[in-house]
Amino acid sequence: MIKLINIGFGNIASANRIISIVSPESQPIKRLIKVARDQNKLIDATYGRRTRAVIVMDSDHVILSSVQPETVSQRLVQNEDDNEES
Repeated sequence: MIKLINIGFGNIASANRIISIVSPESQPIKRLIKVARDQNKLIDATYGRRTRAVIVMDSDHVILSSVQPETVSQRLVQNEDDNEES
């Protein structure tokens, strides 16, 4: 079953394929973003706002979101809880 998660501004990503949700401040993450951009695997879902979360997918795609990493992870956990109740 495909599980989806809201990553901000009506954008949705596949929750099943998320490897990690990290903050963009560290230098290694900035390099990861640059490499993804160079390989055309960067998805910018910030709508021009400040990047607050970097979502790494199992397909080597990197998604930039303007939602805090904690918020994205809470939505992911809440989504899993809702699916277990169904």
